[in-house]
Formats: sequence, C-alpha cells, structure tokens
Amino acid sequence: MRILVTGGAGFIGSHLIDRLIKQGHEVLCLDNFYTGTKRNIQHWLGNPKFELIRHDVTDPIRLEVDQVYHLACPASPVHYQSNPIKTVKTNVVGTLNMLGLAKRVKARFLLASTSEVYGDPDVHPQPEEYRGNVNCIGIRSCYDEGKRIAETLAFDYHREHNLAIRVARIFNTYGPHMLENDGRVVSNFISQSLRGNSLTVYGDGSQTRSFCYVSDLVEGLIRLMNGDYIGPVNLGNPGEYTILELAQTIQTMINPAAKLIYKPLPEDDPKQRKPDLTKAQTYLNWNPTIPLAEGLQLTIADFRQRIEAESR
Repeated sequence: MRILVTGGAGFIGSHLIDRLIKQGHEVLCLDNFYTGTKRNIQHWLGNPKFELIRHDVTDPIRLEVDQVYHLACPASPVHYQSNPIKTVKTNVVGTLNMLGLAKRVKARFLLASTSEVYGDPDVHPQPEEYRGNVNCIGIRSCYDEGKRIAETLAFDYHREHNLAIRVARIFNTYGPHMLENDGRVVSNFISQSLRGNSLTVYGDGSQTRSFCYVSDLVEGLIRLMNGDYIGPVNLGNPGEYTILELAQTIQTMINPAAKLIYKPLPEDDPKQRKPDLTKAQTYLNWNPTIPLAEGLQLTIADFRQRIEAESR
C-alpha cells in the first residue's frame, strides 16, 4: 500500500515508518520538523519506497494514499506548552485537513490520540469508557483538549461521511529516537544520569505512570489500522511504576552515585496513569511484550551513543 505518516520524522512516527517499509509498503513521511528530526529517517532517504515531504499539517495538501497514520503533534509538555496555540491548531486544523484528505481519496485514517484525554483520572486503571477529568483552561489543555476535539472530529467524519477511522489512545511510550530535551521522565532521567547530573523528581515521586516500549506500541498501531475495530482503544503497558521507582531504576543502571533532587509538581500533572487493555486484548489480540528493564537498556544505549557523539 501507499501510506502517509504525518509526524513521520518524530519519535514514534520514525519507528512506524521503519516497520511499514520493511513490510514492503510505500511510505510518505510528512513533517515540519518542529520536534521531528531528519536523523530519525535519514537511512531511508534515497530509498524508492520512501518519500519525505516537509509540510505543516495546518496547511492543506493533496496526496494519493491508501492509509493515513496521523501522528503529527508535539507530545511532550515542554514542546506542546512552548507554543500552545500552535498545538491547538495542529490538533484541530491539522486533523481536519488530514481527515479531509482521507475522505477525498477514500483512505483509512488512524488518529494517534493520547491517554491525556483522561486528564487527572479519578478512575483507575482507565478504560476507554471513562470520560476523563480535564482542566479545559489549564496549561496542559492545549494538548489534552486538542486531542479530545481531534477524536470528536474523527468520529464525526465517520458518522457523516462514512470515513474508515481508527482511534488509538497512546499511553507513555519510550525508546530510541526520543529527544533528550523533551522533558519526559524517561528521557530526563537517562540524559541527566549519562551527563553526571542530579536526577530531577517533581513532587514527592509518588505519582505513577505506565511505560510502553515503542516497538510494542507500533505493533498495536498496525494491528488497529488493519483490523475491524474502530476504537478508541488504549495502547500502553499496564506495568505501573512510581516516578521515584523509575528514577532509582535508571540511577542504578547508569550512575548509582547520582543524587535525586525534588522540585514542585507542575500544574495539572496526573497523579496516576495506567491503561485498561481489555479492548486491545479482545479486538487486536495485542499485549506489550518488552519489560521495562529491557526497554530501558535499549533506550540508554541509544542515548549514550548520541550524547557521546555530541561531546566529540
């Protein structure tokens, strides 16, 4: 097939492109390089099955494709809060443009939504039926509410235009190709440890997250796109860890002498996050397979290579 991946030069998008090309598909990578980087996809440049298009999804574009994986949007708080209006436009106008493209060429459309639609949840773990607890005027709302309206748009296109849609709610994902400065806990702790700095824990570290290795997530996205279930469906790892546990694990793996320092918790930071995977297991026959320790080793090796290259 001929497949469009928006945000294809980003962390998850680049891993998805690797899988799709290896499966024999033609892939169009659309990215404005706001948070994506050519380093992630440079090994495909010159390959006849790969095409790179520098483009912002908030501007319309006409392409002929069979499937659209719509991943374009900064996904870490540091980046989506640095230009919140742009984040909203990417989620709303960008999603409208990509839905319009899919409608015109009758392509199947997959929206990369997020566990952030659940906000700071008072239901645990979070099933897809839970409608969330989101502050619609807070500093995270440009992303949280942006993704919620993106889901609304996808389902309205499905109901009104019979567009074939798929909606994935992605929980915390980590792995090679993450940006070192994206402000997420895994990349923060690894970068700080490798550079010999103290590890920054926000709050008392008792808040929990579930961490899914990127290859598991990509498998889930591909199964969702090519299956019969519309979604929304949670994709993540149900293993739940406190932030302090994660910091201590990475500290032990890289630099046991590193200190932990504590800073105030950011506004609206969720206290807990864990996916209910019943629908993914039932409809996609999907479960994550990479344990945290193994995934962290692979991620640390990638970060170490990049950070050492910087210092040469």
